[in-house]
Amino acid sequence: MKNDLLMVARGFLMGGADIIPGVSGGTIALIVGIYERLVKAISHFDLQLIGHVKRRQFRAAADHVDLRFLVTLFIGIATGIASLASLMHYLLEHQQQHTMAVFFGLILGSSVIVAGLIPEKKPIHFVSLIVGIIVAYVIVGLPVFSSPPEASWYFFVCGVIAISAMILPGISGSFILLILGTYHTVIGYLKAMLGGNIALSELEALGCFALGCGVGLLGFSKVLRWLLEHFEMIVLATLCGFMLGSLRKIWPFQLDTTPGEPEFKLKIFENTVPDFAAGSTWLSVLLMVIAFAAVILLDLTQRRIAQHKQIENL
Repeated sequence: MKNDLLMVARGFLMGGADIIPGVSGGTIALIVGIYERLVKAISHFDLQLIGHVKRRQFRAAADHVDLRFLVTLFIGIATGIASLASLMHYLLEHQQQHTMAVFFGLILGSSVIVAGLIPEKKPIHFVSLIVGIIVAYVIVGLPVFSSPPEASWYFFVCGVIAISAMILPGISGSFILLILGTYHTVIGYLKAMLGGNIALSELEALGCFALGCGVGLLGFSKVLRWLLEHFEMIVLATLCGFMLGSLRKIWPFQLDTTPGEPEFKLKIFENTVPDFAAGSTWLSVLLMVIAFAAVILLDLTQRRIAQHKQIENL
């Protein structure tokens, strides 16, 4: 039960991160030490699982996909998304700079931790890191699609792409939705559904989006699992690069280039040099440092707990 509650808590953190444009739930999974287990479990939804179910070997089927782990984790993710969607929507609209500062510190600290997972640094690892930085930097700089089609097939495609990005640390599924022009639409539909005031067409769009997420999750996880099994250190270096490159998107100090636009989802922001004469700048810097330190301390605490358990098992 204790382990289940901890897994729900990890899922809650992932769900909260997944609804922030620029922050990846995969980053949180990597920080809390369940990334490879998650990818492996999802990729096991295959023909072998179908065979177990057909033969009524339900215990074997559950073990094959690590069902207890997935159920507790996704309960946490769903809870995090449902309970934090409105809060994150408010913070992005009214406290954008400070909110981005916190997540900037979290991701910067996380990238340091991921880099530390590579014991022996080789030239190929540095090349992979640079490639990851460039790819993520370019992706997060793409212009937002301002007039997306409001069709079911488009929500399905958005689900496939966004969930594939969400698995990757540093590449935010929420930001991919922002680029595709459906982030605020999906968040709005979720808020309407939770409030019990959702139209049938909106519910259909959410269903198509969820179906796309399922298809993308199963397909991309198999590719990622194979890469982790055969090129683990190269993949980790690339993922670290993704995280560093994505910092471009969540730079806290941004200039609103469309001040006359009343709708937040239609605004366009540009990164700018912070004004150190302003008190809000120093508050953002403080929040950034605190977030960075919190991630590093969390990682050190987990390492000490793991070492203590190893000593007890000897």
